[in-house]
Amino acid sequence: MNMIDIISKKRDKLTLSKEEIEFFINGYVRKEIPDYQVSSLLMAIFLNGLDMEETYYLTLSMLNSGERIDLSKIDGIKADKHSTGGVGDKVSLVLGPIIASFGVKLAKMSGRGLGHTGGTLDKLESIPGFDINISGDDFLKQVNDIGLAIVGQTKDLVPADKLLYALRDVTATVDSIPLIASSIMSKKLASGADIIVLDVKVGSGAFMKTIEDAVKLSKTMVEIGNRFNKHVSCIITDMDEPLGLAIGNNLEVIEAINTLKGKGPKDLVEVCIKLAAKILIKANLYKTEKEASIAILEHINNGSALQKLKEMINYQKGDSKVVDNTMLFPKSRFIYEIKSKKEGYLSHIDALKLGIASMHMGAGRLKKEDPINYSVGIVLNKKTNDYVKENEVLCYLHMDEIHDDIINEVYSAFEFSDKKVSIKTIYEEVD
Repeated sequence: MNMIDIISKKRDKLTLSKEEIEFFINGYVRKEIPDYQVSSLLMAIFLNGLDMEETYYLTLSMLNSGERIDLSKIDGIKADKHSTGGVGDKVSLVLGPIIASFGVKLAKMSGRGLGHTGGTLDKLESIPGFDINISGDDFLKQVNDIGLAIVGQTKDLVPADKLLYALRDVTATVDSIPLIASSIMSKKLASGADIIVLDVKVGSGAFMKTIEDAVKLSKTMVEIGNRFNKHVSCIITDMDEPLGLAIGNNLEVIEAINTLKGKGPKDLVEVCIKLAAKILIKANLYKTEKEASIAILEHINNGSALQKLKEMINYQKGDSKVVDNTMLFPKSRFIYEIKSKKEGYLSHIDALKLGIASMHMGAGRLKKEDPINYSVGIVLNKKTNDYVKENEVLCYLHMDEIHDDIINEVYSAFEFSDKKVSIKTIYEEVD
């Protein structure tokens, strides 16, 4: 068996065997197969696809390339959540405390942001003192004690995915449904949870640009989960405009805190409740989504979900006083008002443009080694279908330096119409 034959086979639209996929994954992880051959195979996969069997074997081989997290020492039902990435997506910061307040455990390993998409770890590290690097024993103890921990991914977890993702990023092969599905599911399966919920974003600020592709990706991931005897549910959510109002690290943490205080934006609350309800139903705590949703709102209103966020911050050495007083977060030097030059209904707020603008302000990174400015970002004052008068504030730019090109980019993200448009936050569910 050799890589040239495997590349040729996929180039000619033939099906790869389990052994051939294992050969390529194991050889690449052991550095026996060079980047240029793996790049060639990735492009063949990008162009010709993988069937469900191949995608399953790819996921399995990636899963077996490194360690798996053993959560057996954690009592009760363990859940995990993943988002395919977007702008203003602070769902994990709200969802985790909610489900922990019901006794369902969230033992989550998250990633950093890259490009226009934000990362949960960067948001958590904007909390003064917060430590995302805790030992395995402390991780298990924390989840057992309070039901919740969000930490950085270990180096030995699915090393094949790290290698392949870095290569896909520089070979224009990221947007492949089998490669995306195997990447996400290998990491989620390695993390050891009983229940997995997936938030698949679609729109200008997401990897998936069409609902059809998002449904295909969701069905692929659910089928992979079924083959591993895991409860996997997906919701397909809008990322044509940012989720919620805040974009940027501590700005998003503040919004998550306010959401757990019952003051969250409608679209963010809708997504969080939907995902939390799915977990609670899969955990057999409630029979219907309506029952679960009522209970979730009660846990928000009585403060029990917010208390879980405080406990997580305390356990991970952060300053939980910011939960009671968000004014304690460090602030940017300037707040610049973007005022409307038109009057009418907002028909579109381009998530990609605002995500890129926020990144250029310092809230995100273009390269993995770029530093992050935790205080800068954008806070929307208007959302799609709001009626805006001329000179009304569309959004606030939290900046350390005033840049005209960023201001112009933000202006270009807002489009107007003389009537409201049809929008949805959640498009479909795939179970």
